Amino acid sequence: MHANDENPSATQPIIELRNCSRGFGTTQVLRNINLNVYAGETLVLIGESGCGKSVTTKLLANLLEPSSGEVLWNGQSVAARSDRQLRQDRLKLGYLFQGGAMFDSLSVFENVVFGLRENHAMSEAEMHDIAMTRLREVGLPAAAATKYPSELSGGMRKRAALARALAMSPDIIVYDEPTTGLDPIMSDVINELILQTRSSRPVTSIVVTHDMTTVKRVATRVAMLFPLARLAPHESQVIFEGTAEEAFEHPDERVHDFVHGISGKRLQELFAA
Repeated sequence: MHANDENPSATQPIIELRNCSRGFGTTQVLRNINLNVYAGETLVLIGESGCGKSVTTKLLANLLEPSSGEVLWNGQSVAARSDRQLRQDRLKLGYLFQGGAMFDSLSVFENVVFGLRENHAMSEAEMHDIAMTRLREVGLPAAAATKYPSELSGGMRKRAALARALAMSPDIIVYDEPTTGLDPIMSDVINELILQTRSSRPVTSIVVTHDMTTVKRVATRVAMLFPLARLAPHESQVIFEGTAEEAFEHPDERVHDFVHGISGKRLQELFAA
């Protein structure tokens, strides 16, 4: 089944951003963002570098607080949740960082079980079973468990990092530029792993990417953000929400130019800036 043929059967969002804004110092990055995430979907965030994708993702993942507006998880304001509840929420979320973010001084096995050691009372045998199962699920051989991240290729590090995220049995997985820096073959492997992960367990995925192949392969829904500096005060920063097919056929030239490749007009804007 093609990724975009799937329709999550959720009507109530599990995460909501309501009129969220966020800035750093005197620079405002997000303004009155409204965005929902639904159970079981793969929401793909696209947009130019600097448009606020990473900040939006951190708001959705409850890793950053908005300067104004409200973030809700399962209908409850994050601001109203206790520290203990917030900690439990974060344990339900797996994060695949762009560079993998593996601990260089730990073996792959110790990286994969790190969260289990810190947050769950498990025997060594239980952790070993989970780690080896997750490594096998992402296509890594058992021998990879004893290696260190520096001994792995970029694609293997990404897969090991995904195994670490899956070890915690998350409800939500965030993939931050999962194919950046990988060759086309390994990029396709990572895209297939995203699809396999979704089909094999009840998980919601949030993917940040510039890779249009990833968009076409894995997205059930796409949201495109636009740089705040180039928007009128009344314009929404989320300029598109819909399927991948709709994004590639959208009449808005900002969406069209981005998904099909930069236009001559946009090049002129860049050189004039």
